Amino acid sequence: MPKLLLVEDNEMNRDMLSRRLKRKGYDVVVAVDGEEGINISHAEQPDLILMDISLPVLDGLEATRQLKTHPQTAQIPIIALTAHAMSGDRERSLAAGCDDYDTKPIELPRLLTKIEALLSTVSSR
Repeated sequence: MPKLLLVEDNEMNRDMLSRRLKRKGYDVVVAVDGEEGINISHAEQPDLILMDISLPVLDGLEATRQLKTHPQTAQIPIIALTAHAMSGDRERSLAAGCDDYDTKPIELPRLLTKIEALLSTVSSR
C-alpha cells in the first residue's frame, strides 16, 4: 500500500482528501505546515507527497526546495496543490522541484491519475 504524505493546513481540505485517498487504498499521513512536512518526510519516507503551496511556518515551495536538495528525500515525487491557480504558479511549482501540479478544488479522478503516474515512475527506477 503506497504511503502518501498530505501537507495541508486547511483542516476541512485535509480531512476530506485524506479520507478519500484512504478509501482508494493509500496509507495517508498528514502534516499541517511545511516544516512539519519536511520532518515527517524524513521520518516516514513516503512514496509521494501532496504539497499545498500556501502553508504557514514554511510555504510549500520552500519546503519542496529543501526536500529536493536533501539526499534522503530528493527522489520522493511531489505534487503541488493550490487553490490560487494564478498565471505562473505551475511554472514556479515545477521550478521549485515539484514533479506535477494540481488545482483546488481537487478533482479526485484527475489527482489519482497524476499520483498513479508518478508512483509508477518511482517503482520502475
